[in-house]
Amino acid sequence: MQRVLVLGATSAIAAEVALLHAKRGDRLHLVGRNEDKLARVVSRCDGATVTSSIADFSNLDANASVVENAVETLGGIDRVLIAHGDLGHQLESERSFAEAEAILRTNFLSVVSLLIPIANQMEAQRGGTIGVIPSVAGDRGRPRNYTYGAAKGGLGIYLQGLRTRLYPAGVKVTTLKLGPVDTPMTRDHRKHLLFGKPGPVAESIVRAMDAGLAEAYVPFFWAAIMPVVKNTPEWLFQKLPFLSGR
Repeated sequence: MQRVLVLGATSAIAAEVALLHAKRGDRLHLVGRNEDKLARVVSRCDGATVTSSIADFSNLDANASVVENAVETLGGIDRVLIAHGDLGHQLESERSFAEAEAILRTNFLSVVSLLIPIANQMEAQRGGTIGVIPSVAGDRGRPRNYTYGAAKGGLGIYLQGLRTRLYPAGVKVTTLKLGPVDTPMTRDHRKHLLFGKPGPVAESIVRAMDAGLAEAYVPFFWAAIMPVVKNTPEWLFQKLPFLSGR
């Protein structure tokens, strides 16, 4: 039995991850912002030992206490998944710093404010697994989502450094580069064949963390697509609307 902390547990993907751990018999502490949605996730994990708490991760100064409360409730932590995020409004972020700051706060700063106490806890206990969900959007700036992509790209770099820092302590850090998934967050997006589904995506996340992978593209086929997107010369990239368009 592992002690598992899921932050952002009301997201469609995180809820499926929580259910997988519940079926394993793990002890869970779930944290989310919406009380009703969180209660529904807890009820789906029937049969497992599950505790929960409400938190708004955009309140950066409170996030250390969120982690401290989770550690105390679980009696320590063996595995953490940080799964919250928000696409925001790209066009608005180009005209309003308030919107740009909100996207950066949600997708980068709030995650770092959680990772600092989590990393210190696991470093002190000399073990554990941390999984964080950035995005394939962080691999290359594109007009359609470059504010969000910048936050996720910065998070990816942060996780690289954190992974190497924690290696001597036996702590594993898995960067889960998520492609688009058919969830409420993407309800306004036109769906295509490359969109994942929450259940299979959650299974891939759990497998990647079980294996202690440093980085994993989820779904797996993005590992073949993104090197092409990343390495296309900018002069050519700008001439290809299917890559550079909005």
